Amino acid sequence: MSIVDLKRKANLIRQDIITMLVPAKAGHPGGSLSAADIVATLYFKEMRINPQEPNWADRDRFVLSKGHAAPVLYAALAEKGYFPKDELLGLRQTGRMLQGHPDMKRTPGVDMSSGSLGQGLSVANGMALAGKLDKKDYRVYVLLGDGEVAEGQVWEAAMAAAHYKLDNLTAILDYNGLQIDGPTDSVMSSAPLADKWRAFCWNVIEVDGHDIEALEKAFAEAKQVKGKPTILIAKTVKGKGVSFMENQVGWHGSAPNAEQAEQALKELREEGLSLG
Repeated sequence: MSIVDLKRKANLIRQDIITMLVPAKAGHPGGSLSAADIVATLYFKEMRINPQEPNWADRDRFVLSKGHAAPVLYAALAEKGYFPKDELLGLRQTGRMLQGHPDMKRTPGVDMSSGSLGQGLSVANGMALAGKLDKKDYRVYVLLGDGEVAEGQVWEAAMAAAHYKLDNLTAILDYNGLQIDGPTDSVMSSAPLADKWRAFCWNVIEVDGHDIEALEKAFAEAKQVKGKPTILIAKTVKGKGVSFMENQVGWHGSAPNAEQAEQALKELREEGLSLG
């Protein structure tokens, strides 16, 4: 898939995020929108997956450690064909498939039930280590939030991944600078992030999380690294693509109303048209 095609997919994912949040009247648009380019690149370019066989043993795995950003994952899965897109309109509704955090028992394509922050990297480690023990060639990807990395378990998992030389593991840090209580640097600074991960014996790649060509190159580089895991520290904009949501902490966990959604979708559709 070309760079332009991937940009179109990311744009559609962003539109789907806005669309599904309106009937739900709840959800997390900011960190879902910031991760759309990363997730589009993974699901439509990098990952070896098969929507017709969600539990294929040799598939690449994806762990959404920041599980509150479930809308970006659901949108990607629907666009990829894991389930009909009209399921998106049932987000967070009782008895429906798509709940506020991913549920691997109910949703095709979800590899880990997540929501409690800090746990995803540990589970991804287990998947990657299992792949090595079973002599499988699948890769494991895990998406972390920059507020989430204040959790101690993340760093225990980082040590373990390096200890076991999990070079089939790639973490992506959605570095948008905001969490529910405000700027991450004010709430609990993790700076300097790149130096910390290098000190934990990881290969570190710093990348623009909205530059799909740069993301492709970073993922390709990660595949060539042997003997250690890789993390992409992806600089992003919270609420990316919707002018009134960008860099606004209030949109961390607030759904747009119908009028706001109409404005957001207008902007996103205009951006989509500009891609040709």
